[in-house]
Amino acid sequence: MNQVIDANLYWFPEELFSNEELAEKFLAEVPVQYGIRGCLKTNPDTGVKQYVIEKPAGCENLNYVQGDYALEKQLADMDRAGVEKAVLKLSCQQEWMSLDTCRLFNDGLAEHVRKSGGRMAALGVVPPQGTPAVKKEIDRCLDELGFGGLQLSAHYGNLYLDDEAFAPFFAYLNERHVTCYVHHTPLPVQYDCLTAYTNLRRSYGRCVDQATAVGRELFSGFFTRYPHVKLVHSMLGGGFFAFTSLWFPKKPKVQEAVSRFRDDNELVVEQLKNNVFFEMSHAQPWGKAQLECAVQTLGADHILFGTSYPVRPVWLLEGAEFVQSLDITEAEKELILHKNAERLYHL
Repeated sequence: MNQVIDANLYWFPEELFSNEELAEKFLAEVPVQYGIRGCLKTNPDTGVKQYVIEKPAGCENLNYVQGDYALEKQLADMDRAGVEKAVLKLSCQQEWMSLDTCRLFNDGLAEHVRKSGGRMAALGVVPPQGTPAVKKEIDRCLDELGFGGLQLSAHYGNLYLDDEAFAPFFAYLNERHVTCYVHHTPLPVQYDCLTAYTNLRRSYGRCVDQATAVGRELFSGFFTRYPHVKLVHSMLGGGFFAFTSLWFPKKPKVQEAVSRFRDDNELVVEQLKNNVFFEMSHAQPWGKAQLECAVQTLGADHILFGTSYPVRPVWLLEGAEFVQSLDITEAEKELILHKNAERLYHL
């Protein structure tokens, strides 16, 4: 089997299950004003604790389970899966964490990486603010802690990343030529029609959020303003491979009475090629035909293997094998399984 890097292995501080003060601080930052609720529950039969994040109230969208993030367990499962290295990220809480909590998580990530003996890398987390304190933490993540990039949320509150509110932040990332992983949130900004059914909410809702984020970045001139920022979107950009031709229609050969679409897409397509990349989040749920289509449409040099471990351990344990089964070239498999992650995150 080719060398394998899991570019999407989740991490959460196990300390938050036992330290009441930290637990209270973490839950206090969950933004109820945006319809998000959080609580810490204990299973009465097993005694295992889990953080449950609901959006909206009553609809579970995230579960952080005690023991899932223990280093020994992660390394053992990586060995079983034939995964040499993993890139650690958070699962959605990027959207609401304060700078103080980000510092705490960054310290924990760095220590986890140190203890892994070279088996893990990490991406730093900061709130998307262009303040001196945030810039200082960005520098610490990249220069002192040795992180290969940063991790962001697809939107913060009601604002996607192309909003002018984040301009000072991205201007600094552009100066530093930073690669950022953009994680989906549990649901897009407008989500009322998606919440009634669990799979519609927990799977498709994340795809809607990612596709919306990618489209806004491309059509807003985001990469014209920040040409040195590279964004790696989770969930294959919400299945972005299915929409590329649809979103960038070719100029008609016959003059139309009414111009209904933008025809000046050359620059946008070039920015898609240079600045936007896609992490699959997990291979098997997409299916063989869909992943092969993604490779054909986006290019193997734009796709990263990831597993969303520990959401479903089988996505890690059998994920690389599934990618190996695709009808694509060995060179394309190598790009997806490790070379793209190495290049983008400076591994």
